[in-house]
Amino acid sequence: MKFGIVVFPGSNCDHDAYHVAKHVLGEEAVFLWHKDESLQGCDVVILPGGFSYGDYLRTGAIARFSPIMKSVGRFAADGGRVIGICNGFQILLEAGLLPGAMLKNERLKFVCRHVHLRVETCRTPFTGLCAPGEVLSIPVAHHDGNYFADAATLAELKAHDQIVFRYCTEAGLLRAEANPNGSAEHIAGICNRAGNVLGMMPHPERAAEAMLGSADGLKIFQSLLAAPAGAR
Repeated sequence: MKFGIVVFPGSNCDHDAYHVAKHVLGEEAVFLWHKDESLQGCDVVILPGGFSYGDYLRTGAIARFSPIMKSVGRFAADGGRVIGICNGFQILLEAGLLPGAMLKNERLKFVCRHVHLRVETCRTPFTGLCAPGEVLSIPVAHHDGNYFADAATLAELKAHDQIVFRYCTEAGLLRAEANPNGSAEHIAGICNRAGNVLGMMPHPERAAEAMLGSADGLKIFQSLLAAPAGAR
């Protein structure tokens, strides 16, 4: 499987994602420059974390206009698998590939620590190796990770099984103290209705090796390898 990692000015987790794809998984991986339009035949596109374009205006608001994003949009519409991590999630929202918006964290502070995520659905190519209700330990690092959507959008997400991860306690309970940013419905990650586009604020690439304190994030990448073509 060939992974393409998009590099925007200000990306700082691109090499982390590349390392997981190339050296941990042992798969082919390439960097995709934001000014290019070719996805180089990649099977999976990763929009990594960081501060694309310095997060000026709004997080992800300028990156959505990069030439590469037109290609990412077409790739996603054709069923290609796209994962946006942290700033990448914000870009997916700004580009309209996922619904909702990101606000500043509820306490207006940057949060950088491990959190617990409850797997809400295993019917995506990103979570196929997870168990329903499984709790993963994966770090977050963001200031604008407070997911917001209106009531109608939240209802749609729930009706179509698009909420992929929720912040929870170690025991899997949804508690205010387990929500690091105030996100609506404790949402940490969502997918599009087709299931081939995932946005998540936590960083699975930073939890893909035991020496980092958790290898739970590796399941997300391994699920991609195990998922049959076109699987939801």
